[in-house]
Amino acid sequence: MGLFDNLAGAMLAKMGGDQASMAKAALDMFNQLGGLSGVLDKLNAQGLPEQVASWVGQGDNLTISAEQITALVGQAKIVAMAQKFAISPDELSRNIAENLPKLVDKLTPNGIVPKDGGNLLGALMSMMK
Repeated sequence: MGLFDNLAGAMLAKMGGDQASMAKAALDMFNQLGGLSGVLDKLNAQGLPEQVASWVGQGDNLTISAEQITALVGQAKIVAMAQKFAISPDELSRNIAENLPKLVDKLTPNGIVPKDGGNLLGALMSMMK
C-alpha cells in the first residue's frame, strides 16, 4: 500500500458511514483499473466514448448505468467491494454510477486528463461537502 493509499485511508476514517464507504470504493475501483486513465480507457473500449467525452469536456455530463459499472469493474469485484463495505452490490454499482461522472468532471477541470491521474482524494472530498 502506497503513501497515497495510507493518506486516503486516514482521511476516510474521519468520515462517517456511507460517505466513507463510497469514497473508499471509488478509490479501490480507480486503483484496480489503473487510475483515471485506466478507467477512461476501459470505458472507451466498452463502447462509452460519448459519456467519457462529456465528463472530461465542458457541459453536461451524460449518465452511466449501474449495469455498465458492473461490466466495467466485473461482477466478482463489485460483490467483493460491496461485502467489504457492508452494502449490497446493487447499491455500490448505483452509487458509483451516480458519482463517477462528477468525479471525472472534477478531475479534468480544463477538459484534459492529467498525466498523474489528478487529485482523486481532493476531488472526492470536494464532492462530499
